[in-house]
Amino acid sequence: MNEKFHELIKQASAVVLDKNVEIRLAMTCLLAGGHLLIEDLPGVGKTTLVQVLGKLTGLKTRRVQFTIDLLPADVIGGQIYHPQEHKFVFHQGPLFSQLVMADELNRASPRTQSALLQAMEEGEVSVEGVTWPLPQPFYVIATQNPHQQTGTFPLPESQLDRFLMSLELHPASKETEVRILQGEDPRLLLQKIRPLFNEAEIAEALLEVAKVQVSVTVAQYIADLLERSRRAGFEGAPLSTRAGMALAKAAKAWAFLEGRNYIRPEDVQQVLVPVLGHRLGGNHGIKRGREWAGILQKSTPVPV
Repeated sequence: MNEKFHELIKQASAVVLDKNVEIRLAMTCLLAGGHLLIEDLPGVGKTTLVQVLGKLTGLKTRRVQFTIDLLPADVIGGQIYHPQEHKFVFHQGPLFSQLVMADELNRASPRTQSALLQAMEEGEVSVEGVTWPLPQPFYVIATQNPHQQTGTFPLPESQLDRFLMSLELHPASKETEVRILQGEDPRLLLQKIRPLFNEAEIAEALLEVAKVQVSVTVAQYIADLLERSRRAGFEGAPLSTRAGMALAKAAKAWAFLEGRNYIRPEDVQQVLVPVLGHRLGGNHGIKRGREWAGILQKSTPVPV
């Protein structure tokens, strides 16, 4: 099974150039059943990455452009009156998809941002007292512009905590940019991409990841990381138990891609910065949080 995911990473890397590590981390996040936040400047491939992942995984994908005037009902859906039937009928919004791309999430008002909270945590939404389940699996991949840019509303800690991982997509290498400037456009490959998976295969993979074992030694290592983040003098936000659970889930998915049914401390280290960066950074931003995650990683002894 994990060979097909490596094929997915290979094909995605042919479209989103110079992002092999980020694509693997994004796939790790989805295998762990988590939501992904991507922060970087416009034009570095954020939208293309989501499009290619949606096509290769075979998930029903919808894109929502978040703007200042977007309302919660534009995302969730709402009750519309049908005069012929003399009743209100619920019309599903774009959130009723398996993979939702929330583009430029931090350009929407806090009220609209909060419309995603229940969906991301519970896989369902409530409208006027009625609860509607969302399709499964359900993923949100959100992009946001750096918080220093004008017209952005910082995501609150409760929203950030809903994301299992956060990534930065850096610009392509100079050699790749030269090829693109000469007319090479890898996005044209998107039209030729065919799904590698069906829903049953994705569900089976999620179950296999959940079975990956966490030894006492590795669990102690994660607990040490949490404890050190709470010590006086550490600049980042203190980590919750849920942050530790997210770290374990992501490490399981990384180990699954490595073909193992147990976690090593190295697996935790591979996903540590993407899982903890946005949680440690809070309103200081992901970039600062990733720096603090690196400090935490270096200062915590690794079990041997």
